[in-house]
Amino acid sequence: MPLDVRPGGSEPEPTLLDTEPTSTVSAEEQAAVMAGAVEPDASAVEKPRALPVTAAERYFAVDALRGFALLGILAMNIVLFAWPEAAYGNPLRGGGFEGTDRAVWFVNHLVFEAKMMTIFSMLFGAGLVLMDGRAARRGASIRGVYYRRILWLLLFGMIHAYLIWEGDILVMYAETGLFLYFFRNMKPRTLIITGVVGLFLFVPVMIGMVAGINNIRAAAERVEAQATAAQAPAISDRGGEAARAATEPAADTKKAGEKPKTWDQWKHDLWKKHIQEFVEPTPEKRREKWDKEMATYRGGYLGIVKKRAPEMFGGHILHLIFGVVFFTGGRMLIGMGLMKLGVFSASRSRQFYLAMMLLGYGIGIPLMVFDARQLIAHEFSPRYEFFEGGMFYNAFGSIIVALGHVGAMMRIVQSGALGWLIRRLAAVGRMALSNYLTHSIVFTTLFYGYGFGLYGTINRTGLAAMVLAMWTFQLIVSPIWLRHFRFGPAEWLWRSLTYWQPQPMRIEPAQSQAPAASAA
Repeated sequence: MPLDVRPGGSEPEPTLLDTEPTSTVSAEEQAAVMAGAVEPDASAVEKPRALPVTAAERYFAVDALRGFALLGILAMNIVLFAWPEAAYGNPLRGGGFEGTDRAVWFVNHLVFEAKMMTIFSMLFGAGLVLMDGRAARRGASIRGVYYRRILWLLLFGMIHAYLIWEGDILVMYAETGLFLYFFRNMKPRTLIITGVVGLFLFVPVMIGMVAGINNIRAAAERVEAQATAAQAPAISDRGGEAARAATEPAADTKKAGEKPKTWDQWKHDLWKKHIQEFVEPTPEKRREKWDKEMATYRGGYLGIVKKRAPEMFGGHILHLIFGVVFFTGGRMLIGMGLMKLGVFSASRSRQFYLAMMLLGYGIGIPLMVFDARQLIAHEFSPRYEFFEGGMFYNAFGSIIVALGHVGAMMRIVQSGALGWLIRRLAAVGRMALSNYLTHSIVFTTLFYGYGFGLYGTINRTGLAAMVLAMWTFQLIVSPIWLRHFRFGPAEWLWRSLTYWQPQPMRIEPAQSQAPAASAA
């Protein structure tokens, strides 16, 4: 399918592609402006103000890639809809891990887990590049429009996270978006290097965190050894050294009966109340948490909201402190650099995308296979992942595989192969916010107690069938919707609020018949 063909004649934008020049600009000119190779032609503009994107100027390849990533995200999110959180990282806890259930987990781990989120995050950054590049051609500033969009996205995310589903990603994107604007004028290479550095800073931070946890655990062990020694009966000298060795604490503990230091006592309490349950929970604690989560999500709506609220608040604070750099920020900066280089617009050479596929899959897939084998061998132990470095395989391997996915998708778009599927994926991508929220509304209704109450009852094979059903539904419905409407429902609301006026929604028959002519 040629890249200049846009289906439907409408232009909903679910992320940040929100401003367009009023004149038609070639993809080559846009790429040159965004890369900083040429100055924008201010004479070609009518008025320097931000306007909604037009259908004739959209990047079809970006839409298709976004649709692909959005559908892939559901393959992972479905587990969080259907089971307690522990089952997401440990299939031995729930959902089944034999036969086809094991195969579903394995495919998800290789192809989808963290890979789709990586692509979606990179495209969020790419959206800012497109906004800024197109506005720059007209001498316009996007700052006001950009920040209005981000703040409305933050509000949508808060509503989604607290009232619908705790797996929300919109708040994290909005938090990162608050800072992303200041990087928009960087050169492509600088953006990519900065993003990669941000991602790799995750390694020393995690090593430092592990060292800190080990220090807290050691202090807790000292306090408990002191308490044990203080409660032990006095030792008779007749027992000699052997008796003392059996009852005295280890060499690094204090003498029997000595009161723990205040700092050690604080560490002990922190370990017992918060950290141990996360890194080394006892079987009883794990069962207690599992049963509590099952009971909550099989119960009523208010109980679910009450349970999720403090978790969401803490998670959003932690992401704002750490995740903006290590989780979403690095990926978005890399996406901005790749967009400026023309990677997401399918404008690079065939050899370039084949190399992306070869490197992405040739390195990433074997790494993911190794990671899967190690997870199984360690029975998905949190200690292995956090204290022995197991998390790093997927953290970085997923980025490599994601780049392989990008190369494959761009090559398919370039070649025109699977045009019927790519057009539908592009429609899904153009309604990404609406489709994402649809996932949450449909599946929380199916699984939670205030709906059909299927929580904790469907194995991974059954969940995969549900995912396929939703994929099919959205691939069919999204193009049909866009034949009649310019936006998805959520996109329409987002844009209308951003511009403080209702946006035109329905497509006129003449417009839908000849979308390209209107941009000539």
